[in-house]
Amino acid sequence: MRLKTLFRLVHIHWVFLRHGLDELVLQTPFMRPIRYLVIFSPYARFKNDADTRGVRIRKTLEDLGAIYVKFGQALSTRKDLLPDDIADELVKLQDRVPPFSSDLAISIIEKALKMPISQAFATFDPEPLASASVAQVHRATLHSGEEVVVKVLRPNIAPRIASDIGLLYELAKLAERFWVDGKRLRAVEVVQEFEKTTLDELDLMREGANAAKLRRNFENSNILYVPQIYWDFTRKNVLVMERIHGVPVGEIEQLKAAGADFKTLAERGVEIFFTQVFRDNFFHADMHPGNIFVELPDKYIAIDFGIVGSLSASDQRYLAENFLAFFNQDYRRVAEMHIESGWVPAGTRVEEFESAIRSVCEPIFEKPLKEISFAQVLLGLFQTARRFDMQVQPQLVLLQKTLLNIEGLGRQLYPDLDLWQTAKPFLENWFQERLSPKAKIKKLMRQLPDFADQFPEVPSLIYKALDNAASAEHRAQLQQREFALLRKEMRKQQHSQWLAILTGAAMICAAIWFR
Repeated sequence: MRLKTLFRLVHIHWVFLRHGLDELVLQTPFMRPIRYLVIFSPYARFKNDADTRGVRIRKTLEDLGAIYVKFGQALSTRKDLLPDDIADELVKLQDRVPPFSSDLAISIIEKALKMPISQAFATFDPEPLASASVAQVHRATLHSGEEVVVKVLRPNIAPRIASDIGLLYELAKLAERFWVDGKRLRAVEVVQEFEKTTLDELDLMREGANAAKLRRNFENSNILYVPQIYWDFTRKNVLVMERIHGVPVGEIEQLKAAGADFKTLAERGVEIFFTQVFRDNFFHADMHPGNIFVELPDKYIAIDFGIVGSLSASDQRYLAENFLAFFNQDYRRVAEMHIESGWVPAGTRVEEFESAIRSVCEPIFEKPLKEISFAQVLLGLFQTARRFDMQVQPQLVLLQKTLLNIEGLGRQLYPDLDLWQTAKPFLENWFQERLSPKAKIKKLMRQLPDFADQFPEVPSLIYKALDNAASAEHRAQLQQREFALLRKEMRKQQHSQWLAILTGAAMICAAIWFR
């Protein structure tokens, strides 16, 4: 382990201690040998025990930086898995991370746009509207009159993230080397996927492009609105976007008072997810409540498009078939597809794998979200995966995270939602559209221009193929003749060697006889 990484690891542990989380830290293997020395630390006497545990955990994640804040954001969407006091504090990480200086933000904007702030905007509010792990947002008005928000990347954020990712790589390598499940979980590849998505988030030009594509995908939609990007004022570290007005999806009481349709919102959340994944193959992968608003009574507004995902054609098809088989409680087909796709070893017995999946999944069907313990389901699935040596698919980790966010959002909005019956019709329609004769004809028609463009080359390609085949056959015949001559020469040499050996033996015997 590199010295820099080791120092970072020590720093992380001391941050935990400073915020009074020593009862958690001192149980880790890294700190166990020196836990008795903690009494000599200045933090042992002055550590902060006054705050509640939820506040201490939130402050710890804020002090550790962007990656840890994102971890807290992900946990904040799953209030069903956390005690209330911790969940309520982690919600603050969605848009209430301590901001950096407004003067510094203005300086970054002016340097990026190469103009004074007053020339770029008619009005600019130096007080941040929201502040998150990677950037903060300010209200502004363009000289043309449009209300906008200005997103500014935190200064010096890239080196800090690179340092933490380096630590994750070291831990992943140690896990694969010393932990029995490390290789199966493909820890290093999971960190590689995480690194890619995190570094993409540091490029606001890329985020703007993601937003523009998502806006086109849902143009004139009555279920999701994506705000407009103003490209003239957008740079790698500054993004200017249409300001939206809606109620944060996490403000349940405010939504109730305003008459929101919670059942429709919960169902549309599921529809939006499956539409993005299967119709568009381009999905918003950071859908925590801080990035989702509601236009009353039942329309979503999305912001923050730094993390998006897509799937390969094969993963998309296998995933859709798995979902549909799962919704139909066809666990044998689920087991078969896991084996066909290589997600479990080829020698796995289908019957055993089917039985294991059924024992985990069957108890949760036909239940509303509020009656399902997903903590128990996830634990059961993990144990099943371990038993059958099922490897983690790093390319699907982002999708799984998004699905957990959507499920957590649905649980908050409408706990009686039947997740399976909401999603099943969408997937059935998608398969019908994709596999129907009409769909096949459409696919063929799309390929006709390419075929027509290549058709004049077909005769020459056929001639070249036949010529290459003839040449290959000729070369094969020459090689066969050469091999025959070589074998003949080897036999001659072998006969000569035997003759020499026999002659030598006869001479030795004669010399002994006549001695």
